[in-house]
Amino acid sequence: MTDTLPDRLATNPKSPFHKPELLARGIGIRFNGAEKTNVDEYCVSEGWVRLTVGKSVDRHGNPMTIKLNGTVEPYFRED
Repeated sequence: MTDTLPDRLATNPKSPFHKPELLARGIGIRFNGAEKTNVDEYCVSEGWVRLTVGKSVDRHGNPMTIKLNGTVEPYFRED
């Protein structure tokens, strides 16, 4: 397995950018220099993250998200 992360990755299994083998390794996200633990999806080239907002869900049962723009730095977590 390579040590490079994709430009875009999502935790939602319905997304075409979902890669369970990478998510199983453990990925951390630094957004504007701060560690974020509630990231649902990110894109490095476009510079945005989609964060889950609390426990609220939409009418289809998916978590509500908010999209923020800034510097995105994904990395593999070390145990």
